[in-house]
Amino acid sequence: MHGRGANELDLEPLLSVLDPEASLVGILPRGPLTLPPGGAHWYVVRRVGYPDPDTFFPTFERTSTWLDALLEELEVPPERTVLGGFSQGAVMSYALGLAASRPKPAAILAMSGFIPRVEGFELDLASRAGLPVSISHGTTDPVIGIQWGRDARDRLTEAGLDVRYREDPVGHTITPQALTQARGALEAALPLV
Repeated sequence: MHGRGANELDLEPLLSVLDPEASLVGILPRGPLTLPPGGAHWYVVRRVGYPDPDTFFPTFERTSTWLDALLEELEVPPERTVLGGFSQGAVMSYALGLAASRPKPAAILAMSGFIPRVEGFELDLASRAGLPVSISHGTTDPVIGIQWGRDARDRLTEAGLDVRYREDPVGHTITPQALTQARGALEAALPLV
């Protein structure tokens, strides 16, 4: 899932890096909101780490419904689904993969994001033990500070998820090393036979 102000095509080149044999189905959803300064958004940003509830919950519900219908149509069970994204897309990947109301996915690939804190939004980390999660973050990220990546690492590790974590000396971007780590988590979650 793409970041704030981008669109569904923004991360399309990453599909061939993560799955060079094209043996998986890659889906690129578009955030449902159009907000200033332009592009698509998943929720309104008022404060980093704390998505606006009035836009987060409707997007979460809409994206959950869309994802469930798509997986049913493709005949892909949730446990064979990897959720991934950058920035706001990482936040939505965490939300869809960790919410108490959602099934456990195969893995989460989170790049430069945070686990959302929204009043009334319940996580279920206990049932996610062993879930492969790749977290990458830039140490000089001016948009979503490195403390958010570290917070996700610490919370998920403590809960028993299989966390792969890396920091790179970059800003709000994705490094080749982050993609290598994400690909490793993807391969661990969905071994190709």
